[in-house]
Amino acid sequence: MKKEPKPLDESKLQSAPDRESRENQLIAMAYDLVEQRMRDGTATSQETTHFLRMGSTRARYEKQIMEKQIELMAAKKEALESAKRIEELYSNAIKAFRDYGGGLIGGDENDQVLS
Repeated sequence: MKKEPKPLDESKLQSAPDRESRENQLIAMAYDLVEQRMRDGTATSQETTHFLRMGSTRARYEKQIMEKQIELMAAKKEALESAKRIEELYSNAIKAFRDYGGGLIGGDENDQVLS
């Protein structure tokens, strides 16, 4: 005999302040529903298989790989931003040397240095 589904908790139905929060709220509700079905023995094979896959060694390794890829992308972004700052510092230093020396730095042989 099938058990009747548990009614949704009214506090969980309150609208979330933004789209991402709402999505997380709905995901949490779906997990709660599937958990209840698993406890009742009424979960579908797809629902059960989903959670079996999530718990597999392969899934854990794939998650670790994705986390490391995110860290790598963040490090690359930081390195690019750092290189940009260094380039700007060099540019400012060359300009300061030009202004200070009153002449040209890095020009070709046709440029004259003012003294």
